[in-house]
Amino acid sequence: MAAQADTIEVPTDAELLQAQADLWRHSLYYLSSMGLRCAVQLGIPTTIHRLGGVASLPDLMAELSLPSVKMPFLGRLMRVLVTSGLFAADKDTESGGELYRLTPLSRILVDGVDADEHHSQKYFVLGVTAPHCAEAALGLADWFKKDLEPPVPSPFEDMHGAPIFDERTPLMDEEFDAVANQGLAAHDNLGIATILRECGDIFKGLESLTDCCGGDGTTARALVKAYPHIKCTVLDLPKVIDKVPTDGVVNYVAGDLFHTVPSSQAVMLKLVLHFWSDEDCVKILTQCKKAIPPRDEGGKVIIIDIVIGPSLGPIMFEAQLLMDMLMMVNTRGVQRSENDWRKLFVEAGFKDYKIVKKLGARCVIEVYP
Repeated sequence: MAAQADTIEVPTDAELLQAQADLWRHSLYYLSSMGLRCAVQLGIPTTIHRLGGVASLPDLMAELSLPSVKMPFLGRLMRVLVTSGLFAADKDTESGGELYRLTPLSRILVDGVDADEHHSQKYFVLGVTAPHCAEAALGLADWFKKDLEPPVPSPFEDMHGAPIFDERTPLMDEEFDAVANQGLAAHDNLGIATILRECGDIFKGLESLTDCCGGDGTTARALVKAYPHIKCTVLDLPKVIDKVPTDGVVNYVAGDLFHTVPSSQAVMLKLVLHFWSDEDCVKILTQCKKAIPPRDEGGKVIIIDIVIGPSLGPIMFEAQLLMDMLMMVNTRGVQRSENDWRKLFVEAGFKDYKIVKKLGARCVIEVYP
């Protein structure tokens, strides 16, 4: 064992000052998350939208019915949120104050908008910043020290006694379970229109498709709207399917994708596999392979998920890595690199795959039997 060093290289003055600022940022990032949560809870993005897309600080105070004594504090919160890109701000030439506008980031937090491509991410924010998730993250060091038997439970499961999105979660906290599930649905459905526009060729020629863990069928209905000739089936757990009214557009099947997947020409796994361990993913992919015909008959599995890699630039790469941390803290899943994905496909018996396109932090992958 190497002797413990009792000296350390002294940084330069410039390095020391930069290190201090970096330490502040990294230690205090949680305040940015809590500021975002506060803005969503107050309904600031929706309020600015309803005010015509531009709002002054007094406008926000009045519309949100906040006590006048809180105006300076709201201004300080908005300053941080503008700096982080949640809102944009211009000077009001008449009053000298700030005029706040929505950005693409805050537009996807506007609630109650009737638009096919708009799936408000309000509940995603409220779910991932909820006390139950924050507490699990705070317990990360204690979790690392525990010698746990495999399959290793997540810090969330270890702390709260139940996995997230489990049938036991409502018994722990019914309100949190509802918020988490709404957040999951919003997260999964965002971007389907972009996928259909950018990668529509992957659906051309298909006669049938099964959307595994397709929830209430939002994605499947968008697919049928774009390609009416495709017969779409949504597979999900009975507790999900039982709540979905029959619409005549999509066929709903209650079941467990670990045991059976309805036969179809293609199977789609949209933001599903990152919730599961490698062993479980191989089981799921094996069932998907059984459900589809050979490649020369159009058989394939369509996977829409994160493929970790730095090629998209530091911001996207950081987002991917933070999503991996989210999976580690709250689930038994993991975000994967292309090499990780390749190993899963081979182990499940698939012969080939192709990354069709990179869409933001996600990729569209075709896997062939």
